[in-house]
Amino acid sequence: MMTGFPILSLMLLVPLAGALACLFLDAKGARTVALAATLINLALGAVLWLNFEVGGPQWQFQEKVELFHGFSWALGIDGIALLLIELSVFLMPICIGASWNSIEKRVGEYMAAFLLVEVFMLGVFTAQDLLLFYMFFEAGLIPMYLIIGIWGGADRIYASYKFFLYTLLGSVLMLVAMLWMIHEAGTTDIPTLMAYDFDPRVQTWLWLAFFASFAVKMPMWPVHTWLPAAHVQAPTAGSVILAGVLLKMGGYGFIRFSLPMFPEASAQFAPLIWGLSMAAVVITSLIALVQDDMKKLIAYSSVAHMAIVTIGLFAFNPQGLEGSMLVMLSHGLVSGALFLSVGIIYDRLHTREISRYGGLSINMPRYALFFMLFTMASVGLPGTSGFVGEFLSLAGIYQVSTWTTAVCGTGIILGAAYMLYLYRRVAFGEQKNADAAAMPDLDLREILMVVPLALAVLWMGIYPESFMAPMRADIAALDARLAQAKPRGDASIAVAKDKPAPAEAAHEGAH
Repeated sequence: MMTGFPILSLMLLVPLAGALACLFLDAKGARTVALAATLINLALGAVLWLNFEVGGPQWQFQEKVELFHGFSWALGIDGIALLLIELSVFLMPICIGASWNSIEKRVGEYMAAFLLVEVFMLGVFTAQDLLLFYMFFEAGLIPMYLIIGIWGGADRIYASYKFFLYTLLGSVLMLVAMLWMIHEAGTTDIPTLMAYDFDPRVQTWLWLAFFASFAVKMPMWPVHTWLPAAHVQAPTAGSVILAGVLLKMGGYGFIRFSLPMFPEASAQFAPLIWGLSMAAVVITSLIALVQDDMKKLIAYSSVAHMAIVTIGLFAFNPQGLEGSMLVMLSHGLVSGALFLSVGIIYDRLHTREISRYGGLSINMPRYALFFMLFTMASVGLPGTSGFVGEFLSLAGIYQVSTWTTAVCGTGIILGAAYMLYLYRRVAFGEQKNADAAAMPDLDLREILMVVPLALAVLWMGIYPESFMAPMRADIAALDARLAQAKPRGDASIAVAKDKPAPAEAAHEGAH
């Protein structure tokens, strides 16, 4: 492991410097600087991955500088944060590539906003000071609000306001809870707070305050209504990073704060989470099935997939926790790839209406091939990234709630229904529209964007151990913390009646 070198601060500084530079450059210069900054961070992410000690200390690459009383610049990561950082730095160059030709106005400001999104995303995953985390968590709203509001579609103002207000209002309660926790525990250090035993009676209120923020960010049903509007109006790269990483901040918040800091309250509210997750899987999947807009369909599918994350998190066992992390990583790759696939044909035809397409496998065979792979990964086909996480999450929740497993298991069937229905209408069938039939296949820039995503989806599906190994010790530590509050499951099978009687046991022992 690297010691003494502030690599995490450097990963925050590089996109920040790039963002400032983009503001003073022309369009071509801004694109080049933004791409260079994201590629440098991708390289730093690779250094981080290679130097992370699997099985080493829980917190690595720690940096701490006291700024003033009660507040410090404290950074550090564990295996869980490492995986989400790698996802972030992997998707960012692809987002810049997706914006290369489609963004023509205020290119410098757009690239600066995107690089600021990267700064704040990485800040959320690396912060070890409670107030520093809150600042990064909230600051990420601002550039994303601008990306949707300035470079979005026709209803971009409504969508950006809804996105901003929903996510901000939920976080106000979290700030009040944080201030109380700092007063009670006498520290802002997140690792210390993760081991602090708060009064179970107070945990209930603290958990609800954090839940108000994380549930909106996930987004959980029924506070998910901002997401379809934001996705539909956002530019392609905005949708990729929103679905790919920003939604994962809610799941990361549950893992980092709600579960370890308030274990008793988490167990108390687990049935609520299961109920909301079941509703999300069924309702949003059915809504996705009747959509005419490709982006809206994928947005609703995101809500259903995030519900699989929440049932895994609140299964209170290692399988569920590991599964939820893998679903988050897989969804980041697959939903980002699907939004990118929509953006590729939108740039040619300037419509997201499914009915305007059809038979694209004839004139765009390379596109149809990659789109099929990402569709299958979204469905959860074995061998792709979508399978492993969903299987583990459902296996985890089966140990505590068979009803939740049965209902959420229908999400796999419904997911196959709406995704395969989408693919059939876009890639197969008769070519009814001459303009769609005349669209050219993927160019070199687009191939360079989809190939890394395809390889990552297959890598994760074929060899998931490389993603599970870094977080296994952290999941085990979290599981030990939750063991005291683990709810009794309805899937426990009584085995006492199957044990041999004492006389029979003695007779068997004699032989």
